[in-house]
Amino acid sequence: MSQSAKVYVIDDDPAMRDSLDFLLGSAGFSVRLFDSAQIFLDELPGLEAGCVVTDIRMPGMDGMELLRRLNPASGDRKLPVIVMTGHGDVPLAVEAMKLGALDFLEKPFEDDRLIGMIEIALSKNDGCSKSEALTAEMAARVGSLTQRERQVMQGLVSGQSNKAIAREYDISPRTVEVYRANVMTKMQAGNLSELVRFAIRAGMIEN
Repeated sequence: MSQSAKVYVIDDDPAMRDSLDFLLGSAGFSVRLFDSAQIFLDELPGLEAGCVVTDIRMPGMDGMELLRRLNPASGDRKLPVIVMTGHGDVPLAVEAMKLGALDFLEKPFEDDRLIGMIEIALSKNDGCSKSEALTAEMAARVGSLTQRERQVMQGLVSGQSNKAIAREYDISPRTVEVYRANVMTKMQAGNLSELVRFAIRAGMIEN
């Protein structure tokens, strides 16, 4: 990765900022650290194009408000945003994507996953080819699902429990578990938050 690839990290946790600074710097990115969203926005006019990696829960201006303000503030220079979310914040992260975030990572996450997401985010500045290819791949995976598997997936990504999905389609919770396993396999999702990201990519969750 070129040293010209800019990544702006926004997190109120000093340990997290230092960790990401070391990780992303080692991966070849040029990293700038900010301890608040407001400071980042204040400096935005003088910043080069790049990718923003921000925590979603912060004192003062949180990641959601940052997203609401960011693109209008950046004018024609759109900055792709990856949000980091804690356990239990997945519904909030989905809302962030509806506000324009490119993707989200649930903590703790694998280093390689974050680096891969940043590379995709930066590719959006160069014609969106990688991002579009990923969207097409997710749509193809959804297309491989049976009708019932797709119904179960829709229930899962909307936050329904296995029992609620079972009641809606008049099937047993055990049957839902079988369909759920099939969905996770066909979508190549390792967990529910990953499945939600894939569903958004595929257009199953409307912005």
